[in-house]
Amino acid sequence: MAKSRPPKPPREDDDASLFREAIGPVRTLAPVPEPPRKPPPRPSTRMAERDHEEGVGEFRRAMTADALEAGDALRYRRDEVPGRVLQRLRKGLYAAQDELDLHWSDAARAEALLRTFLAEARAQGHGCVRIVHGKGLHSESGVPVLKNLVDRMLRQRADVLAFHSAPAAQGGNGAVLVLLKKA
Repeated sequence: MAKSRPPKPPREDDDASLFREAIGPVRTLAPVPEPPRKPPPRPSTRMAERDHEEGVGEFRRAMTADALEAGDALRYRRDEVPGRVLQRLRKGLYAAQDELDLHWSDAARAEALLRTFLAEARAQGHGCVRIVHGKGLHSESGVPVLKNLVDRMLRQRADVLAFHSAPAAQGGNGAVLVLLKKA
């Protein structure tokens, strides 16, 4: 038998050397495959749906916060329009050159009709038109839907100078007289 060399005495301050000498030679184990995992859950749109519902709720609350009631009068004028023009409009002193009746229309159809009507009226050079939206007394929500729709749409249009609810003889709070810019 061949004589083996005596191991070097380890340095007392080298713990790693002491450990390796104490355990002897080391062999590497074969890699063990990972155990099968449960597949991750399918992506859900639950959070997006909840956010959408919250957004719709906020929108509805915002829309009804400043909602007009059945007896409220519509009135608006641009800054460049003198106040006396709005007073004359309130008294019905401008002759309506065309009229649109939105009774029995749902909101989507009324919006489309109103857009088309105003574009055609302006193209024909009409200065004043009447829109009959109804008072909203039969609205399921208790809020006059068409009246509020007409109010919002007219305020946003650049071709609308002023509008006011019509006098009682021309429809009262169920109709609005609208002054349009010249084409």
